[in-house]
Amino acid sequence: MRGLPGSGKSHWVNEYLESLEPELAQRVRTQGYCSTDSFFYQGDNYVFNKQRLSEYHQRNLAAFIDGLAMGLPVVICDNTNLAQWEYLCYQKAAQAMGYTVRLVLIGDPENPEHQKLCAQRNKHNVGIEKIRAMARQFSEF
Repeated sequence: MRGLPGSGKSHWVNEYLESLEPELAQRVRTQGYCSTDSFFYQGDNYVFNKQRLSEYHQRNLAAFIDGLAMGLPVVICDNTNLAQWEYLCYQKAAQAMGYTVRLVLIGDPENPEHQKLCAQRNKHNVGIEKIRAMARQFSEF
């Protein structure tokens, strides 16, 4: 998954999982749906800690590789992945293990109206200036 915070990445994943057979969807949700954001939750509260970001990205990559190693038919990385270097390790790991990689971009990060919408609806209180800065990091596939 690729897109700004608030673009609808997690919503897209949830709709996709709903389209799968319930048993497979549950297995992917619990073992193959990897999001660095998940490490910042303390119960139901999202508590961002910039000092843990690098560690959590590494833990997310490890969880993704674990999902691949289990042979799950679908393994998802739900991060912003705006620049190629952010998703390259995920892509290479999946390809090395025989998976077909599908990059899904939600919205147009370079569109100012999309940026405003993302700033309004993201769950993590990422303001418009940070959204714009993130959008400047965007690189095409």
